[in-house]
Parts: sequence; C-alpha cells; structure tokens
Amino acid sequence: MEIRVGYAELEATLVRAMERLGLEGERAARCGRLFAETTRDGVYSHGVNRFPRFRGTVEMGLVDVKAKAARVAGKGALERWTGHRAPGNLSAQECMARAMELAGEHGLGCVALNDTNHWMRAGSYGWQAAEAGFIGMCWTNAIANMVPWGAKTRGVGNNPLAMAVPRANGAHVVLDTAMSQYSFGVLAGYAARGEEPPHDAGYDAEGRISRDPKAIDAAQAGLPIGYWKGTGLAILLDLTAAMLSAGRSTHDLPLDPMQESGQSQVFVAFDAAALGGDTERIADDVVRALKALPEGEGGGVRYPGEKVVRLREENLRLGVPVVEERWRELLELTR
Repeated sequence: MEIRVGYAELEATLVRAMERLGLEGERAARCGRLFAETTRDGVYSHGVNRFPRFRGTVEMGLVDVKAKAARVAGKGALERWTGHRAPGNLSAQECMARAMELAGEHGLGCVALNDTNHWMRAGSYGWQAAEAGFIGMCWTNAIANMVPWGAKTRGVGNNPLAMAVPRANGAHVVLDTAMSQYSFGVLAGYAARGEEPPHDAGYDAEGRISRDPKAIDAAQAGLPIGYWKGTGLAILLDLTAAMLSAGRSTHDLPLDPMQESGQSQVFVAFDAAALGGDTERIADDVVRALKALPEGEGGGVRYPGEKVVRLREENLRLGVPVVEERWRELLELTR
C-alpha cells in the first residue's frame, strides 16, 4: 500500500535517517536529498525503496560513511579519483561536479572513479550536469548480473549509463538506462505488485528466457538490450571505466548483490556553449520534431526525461508516493 508524503517532510526524514547511520552535516543533507529527489522524480526503485539496502551495506561495513572520495591523479581535463568506499551517491555527485569544473576550464572534463559504491540513481548526475548548463554523461560497471548473448550463464554487468542535454526551460533531455532490458530495481517493482513486465526480461535458474521478475532476480540474470548489441556496449563500458580509473572490472566484483562494492565509474561533462552556436535552439528543435511525429500505439514519442518532469510536478503538488511499510521503517529509525 502506498501513501503520499509531502516532499519537505520526506527529505527531512531521510536526512535524519542518514544522520542515524553516521553521516554528518552537509553530507547527511546531500545524501538524504539525493534519495528524496529520486523518489520525487518517480524513480521509485532507487529512492526510498532502495534505502533498506543502503542501510544494510552501511551496517555490513561495505559503505564507510566517514570516508570521502579524493583525487589521485590528473592530466589536463582528465582526472582519476578513488572512492574509499564512501557513500556512492555522494562520490558520484562530487565527481560530476569536478568534471563540470574541468569542462569550464577546458571545454570538456572527465573524472574516472575507482573503489566506489552503488551510486543509486544514474540519472541524478545527468540532471546535475544539465541543470548547470553542461552536456553530461556518466556510467558505472556492476556485478555480473546479465547473461551475455551467446552464453548460458551471467558474465557481464548491466552497467547503467546516463546522458543529459540541457534546455533553457528546465525540461532537460536526460537518458537513464541500464544495459539490461529492465533494471533489477524495476523488476523488484513488478514483483512487489505481483505483475510481469510486458517484454522478455531475463533468464531463470534453468537458463530459460523469462518474464518472471522473482525468478530473474533469484538468478541475477538479466537480458541485454538488443541482445548482442547490449552485450557489446556493456563490455566496452566496463572496460573503459576500469581502465580510466585503474579500478575493478565486472569480473573482479562479487556475485552476491548484497556484497556489491568497489565499482568503477566515469563522469564526463561538455561545456555546451564553449564553441559558440545556438545550442539551446538545437535541443528545442529536436524535441519539437519528435513531438510532431504521428502517434503510434504508445501514444506518441516521449523524449528521455519528459516523464520525470511531469512526475516531479505532480509529486510536489500531491505528495510523493511512498510504500507505507518503507515509510514506517524510516520513521522508526529516526525517532
């Protein structure tokens, strides 16, 4: 059962929850805000619903709430940072901020991060870049939770990728996608509702293509987008992140999702206006052209990020939908 909670109350409660876990000051505030904004924007799988898992990784010692990411090397517009197993969303936000600083100086900036933790919602850092006027791009590797095309068992990560293009009106174009047909957070949502996704989503324990979210989650065996194409892209994202960060690749990470830690990530920012040109007009023209296409079965083209803008406005106005059990758990923690 879901209830609606005012956004201000949701954020304040999450900040107090972070303080209970040992985060302090502005770091607790930022961490709580990232979880709250993710839920506000309709990415329910990686907001409040993800908090119990985050709490578990802190209590197991996989996430060090006192640690901070730090720069270890750099050359021009390229830097390497290490995460020291700090909260992954904080390190990701800091690295995208640094990539934007480098882009302001060089026109583009790239920060590769090793030894980090789950960054929660990939799109958070795309929106971060777009809202500051930068074209942003970031990705992470992940545990081997996807069966590469041509294999029978899992061997590559679903390696989420975010790309963002700014627009003057704030309705930025932001893609947030895993290399699997469905992220495991989305599959968890289907399982909680007792539903199956409309398309093939992964493999069961016997290696059969399946739409059963519980069977796929148990096997941790997602289906690559585009079959061999998604497989190839996942491999290259993993390789690039591990090489630039001098960090771990998917085959170095534990298979148990509750032990997932030590990922490699890349954050890239481009100064959209560095070389001149009417970049805002270009983005608006592309969106207008897409929206002008005749409607198909899906009810018309929706550009990446459009749904987020709609849900954000709705949830700020009506209250943010939260699973009642998750809300009770948060309140108990913060008493």
